[in-house]
Amino acid sequence: MKTIRFPHPLVLMVGFILLACLLSYLLPAGVFERHPDAATGRDVVVAGSYHRVAATPVSPLQALVDIPRGLIDAASVIFLVFLAGGAFTVVDLTGALRQGVDWLLAKFRGREAVVIPIISVLFATMGALENMQEEIVPLVPVLLILMRRIGYPTLTAAAVSIGSAAVGAAFSPLNPFQVGIAQKLAQLPLLSGGGFRLVFLLLALTIWIGGTVRYALRHRVQPETTEAADPGAAAPGRNHGLVLLLLFSGFAFFAYGVLKLGWEFEQMAALFFGLGVVAGLVGGLGLSGTAEGFIAGFRDIAFSALLIGFARAIFVVLEQGQIVDTIVNSLSAPLAGLPAWTAALGMMGVHTALHLPVPSVSGQAVLTMPLLVPLSDLIGLSRQVTVLAYQYGAGLCELITPTNGALMAIVAACGVRFDEWWKFVLPLYLLLLALGAAAVVVGIAVGI
Repeated sequence: MKTIRFPHPLVLMVGFILLACLLSYLLPAGVFERHPDAATGRDVVVAGSYHRVAATPVSPLQALVDIPRGLIDAASVIFLVFLAGGAFTVVDLTGALRQGVDWLLAKFRGREAVVIPIISVLFATMGALENMQEEIVPLVPVLLILMRRIGYPTLTAAAVSIGSAAVGAAFSPLNPFQVGIAQKLAQLPLLSGGGFRLVFLLLALTIWIGGTVRYALRHRVQPETTEAADPGAAAPGRNHGLVLLLLFSGFAFFAYGVLKLGWEFEQMAALFFGLGVVAGLVGGLGLSGTAEGFIAGFRDIAFSALLIGFARAIFVVLEQGQIVDTIVNSLSAPLAGLPAWTAALGMMGVHTALHLPVPSVSGQAVLTMPLLVPLSDLIGLSRQVTVLAYQYGAGLCELITPTNGALMAIVAACGVRFDEWWKFVLPLYLLLLALGAAAVVVGIAVGI
């Protein structure tokens, strides 16, 4: 049977932008009224307020103009990726990363398979805590070094990072950008239902990690040596231990800044830039060598970073055509006539379909929860289950949708075609979706 083969990621992104342009001519324009919500600090829709407005179709020329607008909208994320990618290239040029990988492999010699669960749990934890996605892109070179030295395929680097983070976020009991916002909009206590979610998070991670280990072992090749990994690398620097200490300290401060200080992407980017400068000087590269390391990193990460902006442009076109609310209204309205458990599973399907045109999980919560919560009250469905349907439907879609800029960037940075990623991820995605559906049904049965 002939397998699906996706076009080049850039072709795919431009194709979706032009498709959004076409839909702005085919779908009626319409909007919901919105009001500021004190609990979330965001504008939320008013249920039942959808109404048609004058059509504002987006011309093909305007759609092309929206590409740089998407890049501008995603600028803070893109510059984080550039600066952090440059910093990791500088650290790599000191030779510290490779020495650290050698040390790690020596500790796990003969037990390399446990590296995947350890790294997966780390990324899943960050996904569950703060919806980590774009921040992963600059870490890909480090993961690629590790996977190649073990002999695992490069796809494994994407699976243990963005894959694990997405699964952790989708099943998280406390992710502030998914379950946190959704519970606030549903007027539920924060962290309510946490024990229930934690059980299914552990089951989900078991499925994901098991599938990743199985794939890695089945496709394992001859491990690369240090020389083969980067034959053109610069001469190693010095103070490797101190550089690694700086790197780990930077990660610790990064986590503190994100979780406790409410850092935005600009603060994260500044931290990584400072880390790269200090690491280059301590590692013996000097000012010129450090600068050249940053330039090399910018060059290597450029395509992955720009894909994030192209993905954002899809939403810009849909928003300009005023058809996002039309799509939401059309998909959610039919749920009103369904029994409670059928409607709950239908909500999962709606959230899955909506995540293509609305690639932000927090944006999707703000858009859909004010509509679906009153509906769930009318049909006798608990609000907690309504939140579960949103989490699993929208969150798991992060694993497969080409409009997820971070996913596209990371897969591209790993040198993996998107059809190869789909071939790996689709069976696991369907298993996780079935697990989410089971959680929704069990939630209704036990009355959470």
